[in-house]
Amino acid sequence: MSTILITGATSGLGRYVAFELVRAGHVVLAHGRDPGRTERLVGELRTEGEAEAFVADLASLAQVRELGARVADAHPDLDVLINNAGVGAGTPGSGRELSADGHELRLAVNYLAPVALTHALLPVLRTHTPARIVNVGSAGQEPLDFDDPEFTRGYQGFAAYRRAKFALAAHTFALAEELADTGVSVNVLHPATFMDTAMVREGGVAPWSTVADGAPGVLALATQDLGTGGYFDGTSPARAHEATYSREVQKRLSAVTDQLLAL
Repeated sequence: MSTILITGATSGLGRYVAFELVRAGHVVLAHGRDPGRTERLVGELRTEGEAEAFVADLASLAQVRELGARVADAHPDLDVLINNAGVGAGTPGSGRELSADGHELRLAVNYLAPVALTHALLPVLRTHTPARIVNVGSAGQEPLDFDDPEFTRGYQGFAAYRRAKFALAAHTFALAEELADTGVSVNVLHPATFMDTAMVREGGVAPWSTVADGAPGVLALATQDLGTGGYFDGTSPARAHEATYSREVQKRLSAVTDQLLAL
C-alpha cells in the first residue's frame, strides 16, 4: 500500500479520490487550505482508514515549500504525489487576481504551486521508488505567452486557466524525461470535462460530468504502473496540445518558471 499526498482534498474530485484511496488501504495525506474543513475531512477519512491533515495556501509559494518540508519530514515513506488542487476561471467577467507573491493567481496555483511542491518532495520520492507523480491537468490548454507569462495584457479567466494547464503538461513531459530511470514516474491527465464542482459552477458552466467520472483516471495513475511522460484523457492515453511536446517550448518554460519561482 502507498502513502499518498493529495492536494485540494477538501472538495470536488480531490475529496472523492481521497475516500477511494483510503478505502483501498492507502495512507492518505489530505491537503486543504482551510484548517477546519481539512480536519473535518480527515476525521471522516479516519472512519475508513489511515489519514492525516496538512494545511497550506497554495497561492503562497512559501506555504507550498513549507508544506513540502512538513510532508517530507513526517512521511519519508511518501511514494505518490497527486497535484490536484486548482483554481478555475473565476466568476464570469471577474478580473485578473494575484497570489500572495504577486503572481497571476491561476498560474500561481495551477502551475507554480505543483512545480514547487514536486521539487520539494522529489528527494523523498526518489528514495522510495517506484514513486508516482500525478498532475491533474485539463484538455483545455492554450500556449503560454512567454513575453507576458503573468497575463498582464488582455486578461481573460478561462484563457489564464488554459495557459496554466498547458504549462503543467509541458512541465510534466520535461520532468518525466529528467527523471527517466530514477523509478519516479510523472504523468498528467484530463480527468473529465466540466465535472460537477464548485470551480465549474463558479465559472457559470453547467456541469457535464460528475467527480465519479473523473476519479478512475487519477486512481489508475496513482496506483498502477502506466509508464511515464504520458497524457491521459480519463483512463485513456491521449495527446496534449502539440506545442507542449516541443523541446524549445519546454526549455523556454523552464527558464520562465525558474525566474517566477525565484521572485
